[in-house]
Amino acid sequence: MGLREICDQTRISVHYLEAIEAGDFKRLPGGVFNRSFIKAYAKCVGYDERKAIEGYTRYLREHGESTDDVNTHPIHSKVYTDTPATRSPILTVVLAILILALLTAAALAALYWFQQRAEVTPASEKIYVSMYNDLTSSTNDSRQCSKHDHIRYFRRPDF
Repeated sequence: MGLREICDQTRISVHYLEAIEAGDFKRLPGGVFNRSFIKAYAKCVGYDERKAIEGYTRYLREHGESTDDVNTHPIHSKVYTDTPATRSPILTVVLAILILALLTAAALAALYWFQQRAEVTPASEKIYVSMYNDLTSSTNDSRQCSKHDHIRYFRRPDF
């Protein structure tokens, strides 16, 4: 049986199967994967799974490696929320309120500035607006105006 067929049946990479056949267990991923790979390989080629695992355990003992697949050393989590708070919650609330107050003041100042800017219009623009209002008011009757009255309203003032 070829390695490609064993790979298809066991779903173990050809690279790892070559390492198992060569007895080079250091190329395997480690931990419980090694035992699972060796067991699946032995079952696929028709070899006794228990003898294959015993041979692997013997290899580990000869090379001074641990046969225990379970990690006995505690693993410390490095989650940042496990650290104690370095700032008072009251200070956090005060800072949040201060930031919101500053943002609100900035928004109101911008609104005030835009309103003031809109109220200030150039003098020439005011003149044309007043002329237009006089021309379009309901008290002015267009039939009573002379033929040249439009010149008086739309002529640009001389400054």
